[in-house]
Amino acid sequence: MKSLALLDNLVFKDENPNAEPILVDSSGRIIRFTLKPGQSIREHKAPSSPLFIVVLQGRGRFTGGDGQPAEFGPHSLLVFDVGETHAVEALDEELVFLAILRQTSDTLPPESAGGLLGRGG
Repeated sequence: MKSLALLDNLVFKDENPNAEPILVDSSGRIIRFTLKPGQSIREHKAPSSPLFIVVLQGRGRFTGGDGQPAEFGPHSLLVFDVGETHAVEALDEELVFLAILRQTSDTLPPESAGGLLGRGG
């Protein structure tokens, strides 16, 4: 069994959101995102995996494939279909969430997440 303290050692960057792979193996990956107020992640999609987001701290505006933004806070689970576009913006407090993806041969490696991160508002 592995155990991870999901809110320990959080890193927030001034320029862009931070994406930290916390578990990567042959079955999938879990990335912890930390955003300062006003920071955003531009619209993108996971073409070969459903995406599950678990909000751990703060509130954010999440937009799915329908283009309609909605606010979510701690203890929310968001489910995006394979290939569904999505984006996120931190509101007036620090936002921390997990992104969980199934591993496939054509999913992006974790270090490529940096290209999706937007600047602060």
